[in-house]
Amino acid sequence: MEQSRALKIASGAAIGLLAVLALTVCPSVRGDVGVVLNDPLDEGVARITASGHSSVYLSRVCPDSSPLKLRLCRPDEEGSVISNYQNYGEDADYAWNVVPLSVYLYGVDDPSGRPLLGLRKVKGLLEQNYRATALADYCSVPKCSDNKRANWKDAVGARLARTVYIFIVKTTLEQDLELIAKFNAVPNQSHFNPITNNCANFTKDVIETFFPDSVHGDFVNDLGITSPKAVARSFTRYALRHPDSEFRVEHYPQIPGDIKRTGPPRSGTEQMYHSKIWLPPMLAFASHEMPFIFLSYNLTGRFSPERELAEYPTARATALDHEWQRAKAEDDSERVAQLKAQRDRERAEVVGTPGEWAEYKKQFAAILDEATHDEVISGRKSLEKFVRRLDRDGTPLLDADENLWVEIADESGPARVGLNAKNVLSPQSDPRLAYELLLAHIDMVLRSRAHSRETMREFRSDWSLLQMARDGQANLRLLNAKNSAAVPAF
Repeated sequence: MEQSRALKIASGAAIGLLAVLALTVCPSVRGDVGVVLNDPLDEGVARITASGHSSVYLSRVCPDSSPLKLRLCRPDEEGSVISNYQNYGEDADYAWNVVPLSVYLYGVDDPSGRPLLGLRKVKGLLEQNYRATALADYCSVPKCSDNKRANWKDAVGARLARTVYIFIVKTTLEQDLELIAKFNAVPNQSHFNPITNNCANFTKDVIETFFPDSVHGDFVNDLGITSPKAVARSFTRYALRHPDSEFRVEHYPQIPGDIKRTGPPRSGTEQMYHSKIWLPPMLAFASHEMPFIFLSYNLTGRFSPERELAEYPTARATALDHEWQRAKAEDDSERVAQLKAQRDRERAEVVGTPGEWAEYKKQFAAILDEATHDEVISGRKSLEKFVRRLDRDGTPLLDADENLWVEIADESGPARVGLNAKNVLSPQSDPRLAYELLLAHIDMVLRSRAHSRETMREFRSDWSLLQMARDGQANLRLLNAKNSAAVPAF
């Protein structure tokens, strides 16, 4: 007992010393932790359960020279995502890997290098690049390098394959250091069990290192299993009960492309309620239980990440909502109106308004008509064919600066187009292909449901790229017209 107490005292002293050193080394890095909720992929058992996947976002914790050790981030780093999977396929049976946030979302270290199109070949290229640069010592056997279902691939460029939500609250430096010490001290060995020790249980354990009793399963709606959606829902409820948590929801929708669009994750009773797959067996074997299932889902199982994003897209929006509720309780009508207006503006800055999205759709229709008239495209349907042709016939490349390119032959010979926001309009990128690519990207975003649509902030950036590409095409037409007029007729 005395020895245990001494160990606790020593551990506390070590964390205190690390905290002092950390404040000196990286005082500007903010601390956040978040529950990551991923859409289900259309493969394996996920086709039936649609439960999705759960991980943990850490803004102040980064990989320490490998995906198996943790350290405090430097000021220039964005944080990381720590995940638990059933089958990483790596040389040893690890329980978890930690990946830089940008690698997790986009497959590259710099978020400004995010791909503008989600192509299968590009996803494969990013996975193999990550394996070569970060997993060389841990992924050398064929079951890892050649296995299409090895789960390490799911943590590289996740946005190309599915939509990601992150439910975030702030942390203290001491909490982050405690997590680092805990994970670096315990053997990284898998004990995965889909029923009792799955990815959602892992997320629950990590989050409760920071906030005990903040996460729990929904054993009624998930039939005794802890699900990713239940973890996100319970953590959201916990955060909203603590106004000082600076709660917010971040949304990273699936990047438009030729990879199949994913749907939202579901709880057990929700999947039974909505999915046609479950209806025949339920009617045959559980007809008496169906009323209970429907009642349980409708009364206690509803949770919409999309709605939570619309309500709490920033910490300021959450704070304004808490103030608005207090003003309502105090019956201060003038203050209520002021706070509501501020809150609505804050929300609209991130998610946009129906009127704003409608205006962009109207403007884009005119741009499509212009592009068709100028024979840049043959019509709106040709944009889908363009995306498929890029993936089918193109060769993706990743240069030394982690810029993505696709080389493809067109009518005038070989051409190259930049595939990310940094290089799509660079001098080395074919301007016509770049314009088609941006038209295809914007078209798919505007046709998407809110769940799969970019935030307004990200969309405005992409719209600016489209406008620059359009202006470039207009200037090129003027130049060609002048050159044609300058040629003497005989």
